[in-house]
Amino acid sequence: MVDEFQNVMQKRFKMSSLGAINFFLGLQVDQTEKGIFLHQSKYVADILSRFKMEDERISKNPLLSRPDITIATCLCARYQAQLNVNHMLAAKKIMRYLKGTPSLGLWYPRKDGFDLTAFSDSDYGGCKRDFKSTSGGCQFLGSRLISWQCKK
Repeated sequence: MVDEFQNVMQKRFKMSSLGAINFFLGLQVDQTEKGIFLHQSKYVADILSRFKMEDERISKNPLLSRPDITIATCLCARYQAQLNVNHMLAAKKIMRYLKGTPSLGLWYPRKDGFDLTAFSDSDYGGCKRDFKSTSGGCQFLGSRLISWQCKK
């Protein structure tokens, strides 16, 4: 089936096949007969190296869960023009958490259903700092997470 798709695409569009994909948009792609695993262990290692944090201790408890780490990062970024010690400590904790979890990723098993399921949740004025609402959601194709979002 993959070969048939590849032949159709090569006939319709000017393209060539470079073989199995290893990296895509900053994600590492590990393919096996059982499925596909997406992760960013190389990216995490590069970031830790860039900020000379390879020898830092690991933080086992994150500020937020892995998908919500975007919110923690954005909170730190808000104060980049007026940094204080607390902001730097929070950013360092995020980096130490990433150091301890470089192999976390998304597993897509080969044999899985194709039912689309979505979940969402929100709170009204739940942030004690600015009383803004936070909402989030995730979408699954079978048991595979395909998208998530968090918004304040």
